[in-house]
Amino acid sequence: MIDTLLSFSFATLVLAVSPGPDNIYVLSQSLAHGMKSGIATTTGLISGCIVHTSLLAFGVSALITESPNLFYGLKVFGALYLLFLAYKVLRSNGTVSLSGNVPKKTSEQLFKQGVIMNLLNPKVMIFFLAFFPAFLWDPKGEAVLQFYILGVTFMIVSFAVFSIIAILSGSISRLLKRQPKIPIILNWFQIIVFVGIAIFILIP
Repeated sequence: MIDTLLSFSFATLVLAVSPGPDNIYVLSQSLAHGMKSGIATTTGLISGCIVHTSLLAFGVSALITESPNLFYGLKVFGALYLLFLAYKVLRSNGTVSLSGNVPKKTSEQLFKQGVIMNLLNPKVMIFFLAFFPAFLWDPKGEAVLQFYILGVTFMIVSFAVFSIIAILSGSISRLLKRQPKIPIILNWFQIIVFVGIAIFILIP
């Protein structure tokens, strides 16, 4: 069991460090709004993994992925939500290109946004289905308990990596914002990230 969890933790660490939609999203929020915003976003994204772990443990994820129409509907809904977030950044306080001033969201708002983004990304569901079963250390044992142990391990490792990203990029953000044009660039970076993740979700 210990050897399996260590292998799983290392694999999770590699995945968390590798550029992907979640850590890039944390990076964009931290650069645009600071370290605390990045941590709040991270907490939301990781909290959503509890739901994905539960769906996996009780077989719901497998049922959803076996229904092409339902799965595609989730993908479209998730992509539309992300495009809506991009639109909100674009329209906040006028045009980004003119002001670059987007109202800073509260930690609670960013947490909720992170949770929703995680839950509306069906590719996370597919990832859990493909990744977790390979690390079950006792196929004949209590699978639900094993999935939850793996899920908690995944959340701890991912939270640590994403928090480091938030802290480092948040520190850089304070330096960048001393330049007058940087906030405009950071706001457009957020928009590009939202649109990019939406496209990522829709790609088969």
